[in-house]
Formats: sequence, structure tokens, C-alpha cells
Amino acid sequence: MKTTLSAVALVVALSLSAMAASPKKPALSQHHAGNPSQAPIKGFDSHVPNPPALCYPCFFYGGDLNPDAINAAGMSDENTLLITGGSSSYAAVEIPAGVTASVYGIVFNVQASTAFDPLTATYDVRTGISDGDGGTSIASGTGPAVVQATGRNFLGLNEYTVAITFQTPVTVTTGEYWFNATPTCTNTLDGSCSAFRQFVSNTTSLTNNLRGSWQPAQQMYLNSGFFGVTFTNWCELGFNQTQCGRMSFGLIGHE
Repeated sequence: MKTTLSAVALVVALSLSAMAASPKKPALSQHHAGNPSQAPIKGFDSHVPNPPALCYPCFFYGGDLNPDAINAAGMSDENTLLITGGSSSYAAVEIPAGVTASVYGIVFNVQASTAFDPLTATYDVRTGISDGDGGTSIASGTGPAVVQATGRNFLGLNEYTVAITFQTPVTVTTGEYWFNATPTCTNTLDGSCSAFRQFVSNTTSLTNNLRGSWQPAQQMYLNSGFFGVTFTNWCELGFNQTQCGRMSFGLIGHE
């Protein structure tokens, strides 16, 4: 047991050291060592859902981050003075047959090293994403972000729910859609924006999910000019099948 904990601590220490030593190319993600042989969790909708308060009315929620899970992870999702040009992670929702809904906002659970400045975020809704192909953007924009602490901390970073409302509601019907919300820290008068990191959380236990089964496994993508990655599946970026399984995010809307 002591050997395992020491190995995990070493991986975390090396990851954080790499971030400090290479400011121009910091780490894509932060995570525990992970267990490649651990099967992904498959429990859905077997409880009373409890999505973040900012996901209201909540149409979908993938589930909470479990900071103590060995496969807990945070994925680059940031537009800062450090990560110039932005770095955005996308996750999918499959709308079942017979369901039509109006979605007018996104919530992302984001691990952050400091305050958000300014309180704005971009959003993007896409169809047809695949490796190397961003598909088609059907809605995108920038607007005010509302931020609320979740009370969770992962590897020294506090987690926050970040909510942004669309300029125009998006109607979703049967099919697969990808969603992103990227908070900003681009205030040149705020020195912290030159060292600020943001990572969207994954969910390994699907705690408090609402219709969590609508999120297909292993369908999370990173698009980042800064890191030189074009719509690449997170499963191809060093994560095991559980770490790259599902994102901790939600959709504001209703049927």
C-alpha cells in the first residue's frame, strides 16, 4: 500500500515539476497515476440526481468528480495569458429517439489555480466530431460566466462550476452533440493570468448524475492550437479508458 501511494505521489510531483519547468508548454492534464486494468464504472441513474445548483433547470448532468479516485483527472480547458489562443475540451451527449429539447446553457466543473478574470467564457456546440475533424459548429459565442465553488479539491486545485448561457437557445433532437465551455483569464493587468491553469474534471463514479447514460464513453476531445492538437480524443493523449471515459459537465434546458 505504501509503495502504491509513493508511486502516485511521485507521478503527481513529476507532473507539477514539469509544469513549473516548462512554462511555454505546460502539462495537458493533471491526474493520479491511474489503473489501466480498472474497468469503467457502468452505474447510471440509480439514485436521486443532484446536479450543481447552477445547472437549473438541468436537462443533463454527467456526474461529479471523485477527487480520491485513482483515475480522477483534469483536462486542459482554458484561455489565459499562459495558454494563449485557447485550449478546449469537448464532451458528447447522445439524445435518444423521440426526445426534443431546448438547451440554453452549459455548466463545466473546472479545477482552477486562482480566480477567473474576467468573468467570461466561450461556448461551442458541434455535431460530427471525429479524430482530427471538428465537424460542424451549430452554436458558439462568448458571454458572462457565473462561477460557484463545488467544495472539492484535486491535487491542490479547487474545483468550480462555471455556467454560461447561450445567446440563442439550441434545439437538440435525436443524435450526438458535442459541447464545450472555456473560461477565460485574459486580463493583462492581472499577473495571475500568466500562470493560471484550468482543467475540466472527469467523472469516474457518475455521482449525482442526471441522465448520465446519455454521455457516451470515451468521447471526449481536445482542440488546442497552443498544444498543437486538433480534435484529438483524450484516450489518445495518455489517459486510460476510465480516465478518458466521461466528463463532469451539464446542460441547462428542458424538453
